[in-house]
Amino acid sequence: MPDLRPRTLSDIDALKALAHPLRQRLLARLQRHGPATSADLAVEYDEDRGGISYHLRQLARYGFIEEDTGRSSGRRKYWRAVPQDVRLPRRPADPEVALAAEEIGRQWMERADRDLAAYLSGRQTFGEFAAAAMHSFGGTTLNPEELARFGEEYIAFLNRWHRDPGQESSGSRHISVVFHAFPTPGLEDASPTPGREDASPTAGREDAS
Repeated sequence: MPDLRPRTLSDIDALKALAHPLRQRLLARLQRHGPATSADLAVEYDEDRGGISYHLRQLARYGFIEEDTGRSSGRRKYWRAVPQDVRLPRRPADPEVALAAEEIGRQWMERADRDLAAYLSGRQTFGEFAAAAMHSFGGTTLNPEELARFGEEYIAFLNRWHRDPGQESSGSRHISVVFHAFPTPGLEDASPTPGREDASPTAGREDAS
């Protein structure tokens, strides 16, 4: 079982490395579909191989991916995602850290929205998976400490079901798991500024995306 202890990204360089949109896509691809070479990824994303290699090295430099030495041979290097519980910092004092964390959180939310929209528009093609899928909207009443504990218990539950590519059971496919737990807005809450949503720092397994 991989080490899935929380890793809070407080280093600005690591945050900037992860905030790059193409690196986010490359990381998500390795998390969902398993190891690949820079040549494979350059073809998939119609990008220059040299540029892809640079972005992969940056992800590896900050511990988001690593070389899959069992697959690599000679100059043909395979990269794989490092399973981890990536967290964004909560209310960082450094404005630069806050800005980078906000950008990463925005990209995570947008990817979740795109994935859900794509699934809903074509769910009739997913067969048994569509029948087994679940969508839930509910609520409860918690204080801030209980809400934080609730989130940690959810992450622990998700980690129990973690499977790396290649370790899954027969007939499996990658499953997106999207989770939100936030205070329900009421009449006492001020309306947000149009075009802007002040989201709380994102926490949880990034590969559950």
